[in-house]
Amino acid sequence: MTQKASNPLKENIQNLKGCLHGGLIKESSEKYNIPERDILDFSANLNPYGTPFERQAGLSDYAQLAAEALQESVNYPDNRYLEFRCAAASFLNQKNVAADNIIPGNGSTEIIRLFCQCVLNDGDKVIIPYPTFGEYEIQCRLQNAEIIYVPTESVYTLTEEQLREAKIIFICNPNNPTAVLRKREDLLRLAEKCARAQTVLFMDEAFIELSDPDQSLADIAAENNFVFVMRSLTKCFALPGIRLGFGVASKNVADALNRARLSWNLSPLQEKTGAAFLSMKGGVHSEYLTKSRKMILTEANYLKEELSKVWGFEPGVATTNFLLIDIRKRTLTSSEMVERFARHGILIRDCISFKGLGTDFIRIAVRTREENIRFIQTVSKVFDEWAKEFAENELQNTLKTHKTGERTGGRKNERETCEYYPCHFEGQDCTFCYCPFYPCKDERTGGTYVHSSKRNAKIWSCTDCYIPHITSVVEKLLDGLMEDEETDKLLQKEWQEIILPILEEKDDDSVLSYCRKIKDGKI
Repeated sequence: MTQKASNPLKENIQNLKGCLHGGLIKESSEKYNIPERDILDFSANLNPYGTPFERQAGLSDYAQLAAEALQESVNYPDNRYLEFRCAAASFLNQKNVAADNIIPGNGSTEIIRLFCQCVLNDGDKVIIPYPTFGEYEIQCRLQNAEIIYVPTESVYTLTEEQLREAKIIFICNPNNPTAVLRKREDLLRLAEKCARAQTVLFMDEAFIELSDPDQSLADIAAENNFVFVMRSLTKCFALPGIRLGFGVASKNVADALNRARLSWNLSPLQEKTGAAFLSMKGGVHSEYLTKSRKMILTEANYLKEELSKVWGFEPGVATTNFLLIDIRKRTLTSSEMVERFARHGILIRDCISFKGLGTDFIRIAVRTREENIRFIQTVSKVFDEWAKEFAENELQNTLKTHKTGERTGGRKNERETCEYYPCHFEGQDCTFCYCPFYPCKDERTGGTYVHSSKRNAKIWSCTDCYIPHITSVVEKLLDGLMEDEETDKLLQKEWQEIILPILEEKDDDSVLSYCRKIKDGKI
């Protein structure tokens, strides 16, 4: 007799891992003891221009819509959602898209799940280019589908034979989290190839209104059984809590999906709010969305330019309301960086959950100029704090090594494998890679203040200070720091007894004179 499982759930459900998302305001408020109103969320990609209500985009205010919806809430919603579907079709500005092509959704995630439920059977294959939005994988695994991962740059080279093996290929445009925007002409060729292979091209266009709606395939989806387009209203209208989205498909596919979706999946308030947004004059080219795109492009490029000045920050393309940042040159992991920013009340997206990115990337939203400036300023604070902690740890490790006798007397610790070697002079002693006295602010050392463009301020630079890298000085500092006393007090003592005499040229070895000869190239 076959033994029953400990619970009635299917095996693929029991082993399912959830999808990581941004926007964890309440959770972060509780974790870091920061009031919600003081948290700045750069982890969720919403329209920084503000809601249509804030911008008075020719709409009734939210209270009025809520009052009208309340009157209708005593009855079940009209499950046809004709007002919403007509408005969505009009919004797309495509002659061949009508209400019959629209599938209303309680957010775009419901649309993904509905489509996967209706298309996939046990063991079917789907193609997911990576890195990309994690919900495709989750919703496919719910149907026990097999995932075929391909690098996102190889999408256009897939053969019809490779496509034919899969039921669906998912394309996010612009892609989350890379912000890469694919051109319509390239996607049209892919759509033709998918149609011949009878593989559905699932186009996630959640951010296209905030990027370039002219690259959409909504008109193709309305007439092609093997193209499906998904749109999200929560991103472009900056109201994620209302949960609104819709799909676009050929009439026969849309009819089937509307029969299969959950009954009454939109409340009267959702339908009225969505219809109001979608009915704005001009649709995707409304004044509200046109100004939104202009602001986003300006601020995305501003952030990209400013963050490019930060060593170890390499922002990706600026096409929409978020940036992917490569941080692999920093020794901080993405998770550590997220934690440090959160302590300052700023949430950023850890990209560790995106396949292929590991701990080397973060994603940030594009927000208002004032908020973007605050983010840039916080970058400096985070790295300053990290550098101080790192220097302290380095000092303690150095002292521990010295105490256990791993350093042989008089041997120079040159670290010739260091990518910055020699950062001061050939043959330097690198025991104190990070100076324990930083910032000493004493220009007699050779250190000086330099202008930092990323902070628009002066910072202390040790580039021309040689003193802590001369072996005789290092040995004296190490011996003194081994005394049984608090490190800060020992450092003060070392400065007075070792460094100051050097600066005043009263030391026996005339170290400062030696430093000057190094600078002059005489040694």
